[in-house]
Amino acid sequence: MSPHDAFHQTVHAAPGGLEALAIRLGMSAQILRNKANPNNTSNHVSLRDLENVMELTDDYRTLHALAKSCGFVCIKVEGDTGPSDLALLEVVTSAMSANGGFGAAINKALDDGRIQQHEVEMVKDAAFEATRTLHAVVARLQGLVRK
Repeated sequence: MSPHDAFHQTVHAAPGGLEALAIRLGMSAQILRNKANPNNTSNHVSLRDLENVMELTDDYRTLHALAKSCGFVCIKVEGDTGPSDLALLEVVTSAMSANGGFGAAINKALDDGRIQQHEVEMVKDAAFEATRTLHAVVARLQGLVRK
């Protein structure tokens, strides 16, 4: 998904909808609608807009889409989480699930005996998600290191 499409989805999925988000941002709903429209050329999303939308919605899919489009992954660095077996288990099982999704994507791509470009993209998306979740495990472990 492109960062523009991710921003569009974020704005429209905001609690209360686009109109409520526009009020919280201090802009008209039509301006926000234009900024969120990937095909609109008259209003553009600024970095400040993006920061504010992510802060208000707690939705970071645009950040992840932007990182992915540049060949990066980003993970949230937790504050001092303290030792928690349950929190670690949660992130480990999330990584296991993502790795299973990666294996399933490869299996589906190989199913008909030939690989097509859309299948490569599907595997690439699954690899991105698996990589992101594995880095989240490492970050969680790093947060558990006693200082």
